[in-house]
Amino acid sequence: MAGKCVLAPMVRAGELPTRLLALKYGADLGFLTFIGPETVDKGIIGAQRVVNSKINCIDFVKPQTGGQYDEKVIFRTCPTVEAGKLIFQLGTASPELAVEAAKIVVGDVAGIDVNSGCPRHFSVHSGMGAALLRNPDRLVNILTSLVTEVGVPNSVPISVKIRLLEPHSDTIDLVQRLCTTGISRVTVHCRTIPMRPREPAIRDVLPEIANVCHKAGIECFANGDVKSRAHAEELIERHGVDGCMIARAAETNPSVFLPGEKLPWLDVAKEYMRTAVKVDNHFPNIKFCLLQIIPGKTDLYPLISRSKTARQICEILEVPYEPPTPRAEEKVVENVGSKAVQKAKSSSTVEAAGGGGSIKHRGKKRKERGVGAHSKAVPEQEPQLGAIVT
Repeated sequence: MAGKCVLAPMVRAGELPTRLLALKYGADLGFLTFIGPETVDKGIIGAQRVVNSKINCIDFVKPQTGGQYDEKVIFRTCPTVEAGKLIFQLGTASPELAVEAAKIVVGDVAGIDVNSGCPRHFSVHSGMGAALLRNPDRLVNILTSLVTEVGVPNSVPISVKIRLLEPHSDTIDLVQRLCTTGISRVTVHCRTIPMRPREPAIRDVLPEIANVCHKAGIECFANGDVKSRAHAEELIERHGVDGCMIARAAETNPSVFLPGEKLPWLDVAKEYMRTAVKVDNHFPNIKFCLLQIIPGKTDLYPLISRSKTARQICEILEVPYEPPTPRAEEKVVENVGSKAVQKAKSSSTVEAAGGGGSIKHRGKKRKERGVGAHSKAVPEQEPQLGAIVT
């Protein structure tokens, strides 16, 4: 995997439509992060694998009580596009639960990654994420168990993502221990646990970390403030790592994986919407992801923010609404004022020619959670899965 540029694991933004776009634009791997409040190791345990031939995907579903849907999709993948390129990142604090969860999905992914870098409260207070960096014995036990009970029997690599420790010598000591567990890769988010995204990544420690990994025969990836494929290649050359992950830049515009200039944001937003509809992605996640792609200062942003259905968004973006099956949420369609729509389209077309643009998050914090569409999945024979993204 030397010299790879991959999509980093991201809560909500790392779901199927974004992964498919990233792969289409040239990402070498896509990471599905599985660390949300409802989607840790216990979230996947007990899920049933079903073939969703209507959208050429594999769904992992769980029954749920109440509401208008019988099953909830916990995890969805498109094998034709993602086979050999999807890494399942797991939030866990238990070797036993990690193994049990990994065994459920191991046949449909190219690797299992343990998240020991997430600093969010919901993760840390349960002993997961960055909390594991303060409990290296437990982290080592989790990785060793995954390697021996899941990785080796299924010929699937196990990896881990960490943050920097202070002092720097503690990071080196930790990496040396991790390299004894049989894992194939260490990814370093080049920030310490207290650091936030606005603070610049610390990269001067990468060469030494990479050297420790290489002596043990495993890869070292870097993450943090990687802006494009060209930037990733520069960092790989400068610091001696084997690859880079792109997170926030890809969340804003997945076309950053292209070898040249990224595409205008409006083109990417339309392509995202076409893809999301094709794979029946759930509406709250569609809106969330689009509001990362569409700059906050444009007239389109408030229109998308006020939208209630996928059909509405397609109308605004002038994208054909062609869902694979009728959806209950689309029964009531609210019309968007034609004058506002035309004004937004006109201004966005001009801005799209330059590409890019800043992001501003507006309104109250959204509470969309979960990682799959709420749709009834019916087990069928394994279909000949066709490509979703062309």
